[in-house]
Amino acid sequence: MGVPKPLSDEEITERLAGLPGWERKGDEITRVYEIRYHAAVAAIVTIADRSRRIHHHADLDLRIDHLRASITTHDAGYRLTAADFDLAHRIDAIVAAHQALPLD
Repeated sequence: MGVPKPLSDEEITERLAGLPGWERKGDEITRVYEIRYHAAVAAIVTIADRSRRIHHHADLDLRIDHLRASITTHDAGYRLTAADFDLAHRIDAIVAAHQALPLD
């Protein structure tokens, strides 16, 4: 499989344009979802299951009224790769399915 190739700054900017609500913070992308606590717990379980299947994981921070997802590729030296943007799209769909309202 090999080590994923880090994206250039231009590629990152281009891919972020297709991910409303996500922002770059250094070498990770992050998004905060406004979501009820128990709905977020259910979303986290689904995110964990999908992440295991694709062998790529997000850092998730659960609070009483929101969920923060942060993504970077550890195997690429904590740099952003195409896998990060794929996972971000998946997380968006999962959280939407759990009736989240994303923060703008």
